[in-house]
Amino acid sequence: MRLKVYAELTKFEHTIFALPFLLAGIVLLVEDFPSPWKLFWVLVAFVSARTLGMSLNRLIDLPIDQLNPRTKDWVHARGEISQEDIKKLVLISGGVFLLSCLMINLLTFLLAPLVVFLLWFYPYAKRITYYPHLVLGLVYFLIPLAVDTAFNENISKTALLLGIGMAFWVAGFDVLYALQDYEFDKTHNLKSIPVKYGIGGALKISRLFHAITFLSLLALLLVVNFLGPIYLLGLLVLGLFLVYEHSLIKEHDLSKINKAFFTVNGYVSVVYFLTVLLDRLI
Repeated sequence: MRLKVYAELTKFEHTIFALPFLLAGIVLLVEDFPSPWKLFWVLVAFVSARTLGMSLNRLIDLPIDQLNPRTKDWVHARGEISQEDIKKLVLISGGVFLLSCLMINLLTFLLAPLVVFLLWFYPYAKRITYYPHLVLGLVYFLIPLAVDTAFNENISKTALLLGIGMAFWVAGFDVLYALQDYEFDKTHNLKSIPVKYGIGGALKISRLFHAITFLSLLALLLVVNFLGPIYLLGLLVLGLFLVYEHSLIKEHDLSKINKAFFTVNGYVSVVYFLTVLLDRLI
C-alpha cells in the first residue's frame, strides 16, 4: 500500500514517456551490444533521476498544489505522505542517482550535479521565468548526452540532435499541460508560456516546438548510417501522432488535454524506439 502511495507521488507510470527515447538513444549511439553492467546502471540512473525530479517537484510545490483545484487531491497535497517522507525520498533517490553515475564512469559522475541542479531548479522556474518548459526540456536534452558519455565517453552530433528533439518534444507537451492551470497561474502570479502569450499563442508555440522535434529527428538521417526508409516511415507515423495530439486541443476547448498528454505522448516515444530498433536490426 505504501509503495502505491510513493508510485502515485512520483507518477511512476509516466516513465513510459521518456524511457523509450532513452532506449532509442542507446540503439543509435552504441555500436555493439551494450555491456549489461553499464546498461543496468544507466537504467538505474534514469529511474532514480526521474524519481528525484518528481520528489523535488512535489516538495517544493506543496503550498501551490494544496491551493490548486487540479492538484489539491494529490497524495502529498492531502497529507497522505508527509514532507519528511518526501525529503527522505529526495535523499535516497539523489544518492542512488549519484552512485549510479559513479558506477558508469567518471565523466558521467562529473556531469551529474548539473542534472541535479536542473531537477531542483525546475519547480522554481515558474516563479521567475515565463519559460519553465524550456528548463524541463534542458533536462531531457541531457538524456542522450548522458547515454553518449556513459557508453562512448564523448558527445556526438547524433546525441546533440536527439537531445534537441527530446528537449522540444517535452517542452512542447509541457506547454500543453500548463494550459490546465492557466487561470490559477494568472491568479497566483505564476509564470508560463500560456500566461505570457495566452492560450492561442501557447498552442502555436507548442506546435513550433514539436516541429523542431520532428526536424531534429529527421536530421538524424544525415548522421546515422544505418537509418533508412523504415526510419523515415516511422517518423511520418510519429509526425501524424503529433498532428493528432494538437488537433485534440482547441483554444476554446481544453477538455482533451489529458488524452493528448497521457495517451498520445506514450505512443510517440514507443513508436520512435521501435522504429529505430527495427531499422538497426534490419
